[in-house]
Amino acid sequence: MTRLQLHWQILIAMILAVIAGFATGMDAGIAGVTFYSIYEFIGGLFLNALKMLIVPLITASIITGVAAIGTGDGFGRLGTKTVIYYFATSLLAILTGLFFVNLITPGVVDGVPAGSLMGLEADVSNIVNNAQGRGASDFFTVFERMLPPNIFKAAADGQMLGIIIFSLIFAYYMVRIPEKHASVMTNFWQAMMQIMLKITELVMKFAPIGVFALVAKVVASTGFSAIVPLASFAATVFLALLVHTIITLPLLLTFVGRVDPLRHFQAMFPAMMMAFSTSSSAATLPVTLDCVEKRAGVSNRVSSFVLPLGATINMDGTALYECVAVIFIAQAYGIDLSLGLQFLIVTTALLTSVGVAGVPAASLVAIVVILAAAGLPAEGIGLILAVDRILDMCRTTVNIFSDSCGAVIIARSEGEQGVLEKVPAS
Repeated sequence: MTRLQLHWQILIAMILAVIAGFATGMDAGIAGVTFYSIYEFIGGLFLNALKMLIVPLITASIITGVAAIGTGDGFGRLGTKTVIYYFATSLLAILTGLFFVNLITPGVVDGVPAGSLMGLEADVSNIVNNAQGRGASDFFTVFERMLPPNIFKAAADGQMLGIIIFSLIFAYYMVRIPEKHASVMTNFWQAMMQIMLKITELVMKFAPIGVFALVAKVVASTGFSAIVPLASFAATVFLALLVHTIITLPLLLTFVGRVDPLRHFQAMFPAMMMAFSTSSSAATLPVTLDCVEKRAGVSNRVSSFVLPLGATINMDGTALYECVAVIFIAQAYGIDLSLGLQFLIVTTALLTSVGVAGVPAASLVAIVVILAAAGLPAEGIGLILAVDRILDMCRTTVNIFSDSCGAVIIARSEGEQGVLEKVPAS
């Protein structure tokens, strides 16, 4: 018997959740227990499972990704170009998302925060005070969080900026100790990464149930009033992703790589379709490698280095989505985002995107991290779950396309000839 793919399961769960939430409302129940409380309980368990993954998943992902660069030439010219490109494009993507979410303000409907339409708790004064208390001062204290005095306390408190920086430094020096020790540590973290991916896969098997509960809870308390802000949020994300894909990255291909962007789109079409259908950068990697080498004409030397690293640390679409999602949630809570708080969100989104695993819905874990950094409750993630799946497909496509652009640009910078000179028909 063929099992439905996860995205179809989640889609069906969302449809059923809308029906169930509308039918039960907040008062209907059984044996004295309201269905609303059941939705709340199950949704809370799913959120706790996501939170459980944060520290080990991001730590293992960063360490294995950076360690893959290696030593010597690996951290030389090619490695430097790759890392600079990935951080630059991720930053450009985040700034694009920041621009559109502030321009469109999807979390505000008719001049009023959309929280009341989306089932947020009536009294949000504590949340607002907590978030706004992290304004301009965090412009400087964000750097303090990068170097926590106690790394284990930082992990327990969910201060992921410090964890991310520590992981980057740890990985850099892990491959620079004597080989007999380095190989042990490398094997350990690679095994840890595989284990965390398996656990993430296990948690995501229950995603349809978690999504059902969280969406049903929102619909039960709001009816269909949440549709307008959700549609506006989805449109904002899609527009920002589109601008990054058809303007920002093609400009880099044209002026930095000096290649034809249209040819590159043609070359990468199979990989982009695979990314869209699977929502997984990791699962799409074999197809991406094939397209970049055989269709775009990039050497294996460059592609085998740039693309696997990109599948781990280059998440343009994910970083953009995380930024827009967190600011949308803040807008829905009625929080006036200061420059300092937006700087904090941008910085956290940039650093956290490095540690997002290339598997479906892994960015939900990262969003929880950014919400905590901004002083917002993790429950706010329930607002976006109804549209997360389709946006996941879109942002993964952008991730893959950015990786491929990086491979082409770096190959051209290395003096390679024949890149995108002849593209096979799709």
